[in-house]
Amino acid sequence: MDFLKSLGHPEEIFNLLKFKMGGCRAVMPKLDYESMTESLRTCYVYLNQTSRSFAAVIQALDGELRHAVCIFYLVLRALDTVEDDMSIPLEKKVPMLNDFHTYLYQAEWRFTESQEKDRRVLEDFPTISLEFRNLGQEYRDVISTICHRMGVGMAEFLEKKVGSMKDWDQYCHYVAGLVGIGLSQLFSASQLEDPEVGWDTELANSMGLFLQKTNIIRDYLEDTQEGRAFWPQEAWSRFAGHLEDFAQPEKLESALSCLNLLVTDALRHVPDVIAYLARLRNQSVFNFCAIPQVMAMATLSTCYNNPMVFQGVVKIRKGQAVTLMMEATNMTAVQSIIGQYSQEILQKVSLTDPSREKTLHILALIREKSSLSQSILPSRTHHLSPMYLSAAMLVAALSWQYLSSTIAQAQGTGDMQGH
Repeated sequence: MDFLKSLGHPEEIFNLLKFKMGGCRAVMPKLDYESMTESLRTCYVYLNQTSRSFAAVIQALDGELRHAVCIFYLVLRALDTVEDDMSIPLEKKVPMLNDFHTYLYQAEWRFTESQEKDRRVLEDFPTISLEFRNLGQEYRDVISTICHRMGVGMAEFLEKKVGSMKDWDQYCHYVAGLVGIGLSQLFSASQLEDPEVGWDTELANSMGLFLQKTNIIRDYLEDTQEGRAFWPQEAWSRFAGHLEDFAQPEKLESALSCLNLLVTDALRHVPDVIAYLARLRNQSVFNFCAIPQVMAMATLSTCYNNPMVFQGVVKIRKGQAVTLMMEATNMTAVQSIIGQYSQEILQKVSLTDPSREKTLHILALIREKSSLSQSILPSRTHHLSPMYLSAAMLVAALSWQYLSSTIAQAQGTGDMQGH
């Protein structure tokens, strides 16, 4: 139970309860599905079915930007589904990836041979492409261009491995950096953000690379078990003969050394993340961008020097995620969160870790960027008396059970598919 995982973190228990009782509406207001066309409602159904992380924050965006980002996500989800489908032979997949952007203007194009779990976005691609064509030209140009560049990049890496650290950056650019660049251009096209947000592709690229590298690091075990290799060979070959060796208990020390090296490399993007977020002016865009970034920072802190990366699934607690979602709504709070997770990593840096000096250097730079808020905001650590804590936990446990049962019943009537 999510509540039990947060027992040692009373602020998480409070925020879980607050979130369940409607606090989520502060960052995720409910959409008016009744006013949408049937095809657009269907797109939001697909968004909620295919996105574990971004559906909620996409639906909280303001105005027409919300629909543009929803369609952008679904187009790239369809493209990614083609890339991931191992049942499609290379001689068929490579041309599909290279030409995928052209399917946006082919009203009847669909693909019905996929075996992937998200294949519905390919089977019903005409619904998605219809809503794409209903967008303004300024949005269509961005989405089509990014789709083209991403498809070409994916095709390139189908036929080569992620070898060097430079290759890792390039692969992450194709699959995530371009998403950051495209989103930034959509923000500017909507006029909710200044033109410089869309122009500065270096910062936008870093936003995507930080998220993608975090996912690749966290998903080591799942990827290797399914025959995928996204950790760069230049890194893992320093510590093992084969990437899969890290899952062996006797290789744990080497595995942790490689893990910490990659976490350190991902952390070098954090100063750019802070600079990017500081430029944003629209609240919904800020929430959309900041929440995934602070969750990635929390995930990296959890992964650093953690043997569980090689043994199972590493995730942040739901209470932790909810707390971050509700707190990361302004720049000062975001800097504080980043600063505190960087401090957590610092406390875990081993004296014998091969990447120690690089890790300490980037952590010092991150703390410098986030030092202003550290002196302004109170610590997120709460000191409560044992008696108060016990009473609060008892009340929370009873409330959680009641809310879970009543809200589960209520959700059936408010579900978007039941419009």
